[in-house]
Amino acid sequence: VEAKCDEAQNATKIKSRFLAHMSHEIRTPINAVIGMNEMILRESKDNEILKYASETKNAADSLLGIINDILDITRIEAGKVTPSYAEYKPAKLINNIYNMIRFKAADKGLKFIVIADERIPVKLKGDDIHLKQIITNLLSNAIKYTHKGSVTLKIRYLGEGELFFSVEDTGIGIKEEDREKLFESFA
Repeated sequence: VEAKCDEAQNATKIKSRFLAHMSHEIRTPINAVIGMNEMILRESKDNEILKYASETKNAADSLLGIINDILDITRIEAGKVTPSYAEYKPAKLINNIYNMIRFKAADKGLKFIVIADERIPVKLKGDDIHLKQIITNLLSNAIKYTHKGSVTLKIRYLGEGELFFSVEDTGIGIKEEDREKLFESFA
């Protein structure tokens, strides 16, 4: 039994190393594609080409996001991700999220609304990098499954340095029987 455990742990480590390496290797050409496509978007005057380039940008951004998620998972599995605990400005964090998401929402004809509690302190301590990533993922999924209406980000200050984030949308929602699958891998 002990030998099987060691074998399984070794296989998991090998898989994690492989995924981390491949994720990194795949990001390089994807970033090149994104960069070259950006040149097309800046320089082309042809509306049809701009439409194709815009769709290419969306697909490449989505693919890069998936690869970043794979890289994060492998880092977590390898025990190499530790939350940072640093001072950050919540207003700047919220503004950065807003600026990233508003274009995605506008591309789909959706309203993007941010409602922030006035009591949020100017500075807080925490892991703003991972917080931004989590909120952006939630908002991106909300936009992906919302075809008309709006996506709303609400931020409440709970006191003692705690923020509460919620994302609401006018999308299709999740069937009652599927809600328990929310926290299962690849469901």
